[in-house]
Amino acid sequence: MSAKTTALTVLTAALLVPTVLVAPAHAAPTPPTDGKGRPAKAPAAPAPPASMSTVGGSLLGQPGTQVNLLPGAPALPTNLTGRSWIVADAESGEVLAAYNAHWRLPPASTMKMLFADTLLPNLPKDRVHKVTDEDMEGVGPGSSLVGVKEDHEYSVHDLWLGVFLRSGNDAVHVLSAMNGGVEKTVKDMQAHAEELQALDTHVVSPDGYDAPEQVSSAYDLTLIARSGLQKQDFREYCGTASAKFPGLQEPGKPRDHFEIQNTNRLMTGAGGLSPYKGIAGVKNGTTTMAGSTFTGAAQQGSRKLLVTVMNPGAGGANSVYEETAALFDWGFAAAGKVKPVGELVPPKSADTSPHGSPAQSHENNPSADGLVPGGGMGTALGVAGGALVVLAGGAYVVNRRWPRGRRSRGRDEEFV
Repeated sequence: MSAKTTALTVLTAALLVPTVLVAPAHAAPTPPTDGKGRPAKAPAAPAPPASMSTVGGSLLGQPGTQVNLLPGAPALPTNLTGRSWIVADAESGEVLAAYNAHWRLPPASTMKMLFADTLLPNLPKDRVHKVTDEDMEGVGPGSSLVGVKEDHEYSVHDLWLGVFLRSGNDAVHVLSAMNGGVEKTVKDMQAHAEELQALDTHVVSPDGYDAPEQVSSAYDLTLIARSGLQKQDFREYCGTASAKFPGLQEPGKPRDHFEIQNTNRLMTGAGGLSPYKGIAGVKNGTTTMAGSTFTGAAQQGSRKLLVTVMNPGAGGANSVYEETAALFDWGFAAAGKVKPVGELVPPKSADTSPHGSPAQSHENNPSADGLVPGGGMGTALGVAGGALVVLAGGAYVVNRRWPRGRRSRGRDEEFV
């Protein structure tokens, strides 16, 4: 072999070495085709139904953005990708703006707001329960867990901390067992949803775990959050940033405890986010079917807002929080500068208005359309006629009385 040939061989080998070192372990997948050798088109994003429920006002039953800007009102954020969202005044119930508000979508763990609003009044917080194997049956694989263990005792208070802070499906199942079982709890939740006029909601599992036909809407989740915030325990739990949770109990030793953190990133600032000023809860969730969902409550000055965002398409763990924060910012800036597009209706038992025809349930068509405060957060104080929650430098007041006035409820539309 000549010197020239040898040099060329060495050079070729040297150039190939980096390629071998960085070669993928598996061959790249073949791009999908349409059957004719052409690249297949990405599936189209699901579209909202052309006709949705009109509970809360006729505009809320229409697809797309609903907002009535008055002179001087700020424009809505331009970077919103949620399939559905809503901004509402927490006290008056006025809906300031909405997007596909009644689109029935998988709710993920935001369903736990309905679970808590239903069960909290029924279970004394100092009641202690020893967990059995049967209590833990049905906890879905991959569930978020707080760390409840069989053959260990927990107070109802402990379990609610596990539900609100860690979104623990194990804690949900134990509380459901204490309420008479999962099946009874689901029926109780469905009945309470109907009492609240949250008629987009169909409950299948008490924890929000993905299940066929389990749906809610941005409108309903906001309605449920507003109801929950009337309860002191609900406010305290959803406004707690961190807490101690009971661990293992060894004979002859004090029980171990470990710290749990709230998964609400607008409260804790986790994931590189800054805590949102005035944030007061309430619940986040993420599953394969639902994507990310979040309902938040915040106060700045005398303005108290509720925002729900469902399944943003932007991707990333922070997108649902970033879009919620953007809608909060808009809502606070738009105070008095928008004409409401609807309202959060009161519960049936509190609605004395003769206006509008009775809303109908979706039960016949339930398919989907597409406490240790930390850092100054989590302190709850009851005040006459309402409740004050001091969080992240802000305060949150909930009016205990349902506002009276015209109820622009319409008939629910059945849809596929």
